[in-house]
Amino acid sequence: MKIKTKSKKLNKTWLHEHINDPYVKMAHRDGFRARAAYKLKEIDETLKLVRPGQIVVDLGAAPGAWSQYLRRCFAPKEAGIGGAAVGRLNGTIIALDLTECEPIEGVQFIQGDFQEQAVLDQLEAALAGRAVDLVVSDMAPNLSGIESSDAARVAGLVELAIDFAQQHLKPEGALVAKVFHGSGYTQLVEQFKATFKKVKPIKPKASKDRSTETFLIGIGLKQPKR
Repeated sequence: MKIKTKSKKLNKTWLHEHINDPYVKMAHRDGFRARAAYKLKEIDETLKLVRPGQIVVDLGAAPGAWSQYLRRCFAPKEAGIGGAAVGRLNGTIIALDLTECEPIEGVQFIQGDFQEQAVLDQLEAALAGRAVDLVVSDMAPNLSGIESSDAARVAGLVELAIDFAQQHLKPEGALVAKVFHGSGYTQLVEQFKATFKKVKPIKPKASKDRSTETFLIGIGLKQPKR
């Protein structure tokens, strides 16, 4: 019974924080599916990464907030301030996630495990040989609580994103990837520096203070393969 009571208290605390979270309120107001949209928004406004007409791949897309933000960036100016969630789209967005994602108009979604070659083949088929301007990755593994194991899982996903970027980005393209401070972080930064001409870490204001997540942004491939 003590365990259940503690669990209920934790659930109530989380629910209270969630309901009162200013970014959750903003997401409801602006029509975003998750507060995560404001993380990409801040990164984009800082570095000016997203421009109409681009080809963007969104890895770890569900529930779709990042794709929603991208979709609005690609809406014609006449659609209104902030872009439109529906209608014409000046750009290409291909989203991928292990779990289902409610459709977003104009966004091509692929469901599957990014670590499986068959899923990567689907992604490459969707690109049809086109080079990518921007890869955004909010991918994160299910964490076990065992630091060494979790660090390896995080690093594995980030390394996959880096490899995909190397294979598909335009020479001046960029990669945004979620990482976590802790074991393995320094090595991931070094991998970014070995791959990109410019590397910048950003912890957006929408990231919770107690979270160790941050985002590494790499711009301009040192050795483009396209």
